[in-house]
Amino acid sequence: MNKFGSEVAAGKQRNEEASELGNLPTLHVSKGIARIQLNRSRQHNRFEPTDIETFSEIVATLARQSSVRVLMITAQGPSFSSGFDLDTLSSDRAAACTALFAAMCDLVEECPFPTICGLNGNIYGGATDLALACDFRIGTRGCLLQMSPSRLGIQYYYSGLRRYVERLGLSQTKRLFLTGEQVDSITLLQMGYLTEVCTSDALEARLEHFAGMLAQRSPASLRGLKTSLNSIRRGTADPVEINAKFFESLTSPDAREGLKAWCERRPPSFADV
Repeated sequence: MNKFGSEVAAGKQRNEEASELGNLPTLHVSKGIARIQLNRSRQHNRFEPTDIETFSEIVATLARQSSVRVLMITAQGPSFSSGFDLDTLSSDRAAACTALFAAMCDLVEECPFPTICGLNGNIYGGATDLALACDFRIGTRGCLLQMSPSRLGIQYYYSGLRRYVERLGLSQTKRLFLTGEQVDSITLLQMGYLTEVCTSDALEARLEHFAGMLAQRSPASLRGLKTSLNSIRRGTADPVEINAKFFESLTSPDAREGLKAWCERRPPSFADV
């Protein structure tokens, strides 16, 4: 290859790398609200190995930040996500990459602060578990969900099955996993998968309002309540420990500020944890 050809090849590689970088999930943080956005819209925001790595690194970093009060997960384009990349699923990297995807969803579930997923469109496969790992899911009217393991001839990882059974119950989980049928937004709302449904035009405003409302609450209270509620749901709760944390909170700085603000008829100003 001559010098000109080498330069063209190098330029093409740089363009491909820049394009790939633009497709990766991005983070924006403002006033304690963090937003991770999926940007692979041309591929319906499928999760490729680089997306899993980037997303996981972002979530792990946010979880250590005391100034973060809420996490939102959103996506560009007409779909939320088509799920795990099928090319990777059919490669020799399938086991390793799906294990990383499961770990990524676990990281979201374990975030100490409240998490919200905004479903701007259809959601499939593994992406349904990512959304389910969040505390709240707000979807657009008409969005569809489909779980495809039985269609693909595979089974599913433990933590994803656990999340489904814990949140939706065994009967609804069997319906989604065993039939592989598409389910509409109204049904998703009725079965408890979606927290609420709104129009596409209203989604962004509703997400910002919901996140803003949570960001105004006591971070210490939110984190403590989330931990206690999750432990009760999993059957690992220690009543003595939960009661001790409750009684301790009665004399906390946040309790003093909250009661004072209530008496003064003003919004409270809670400090970061």
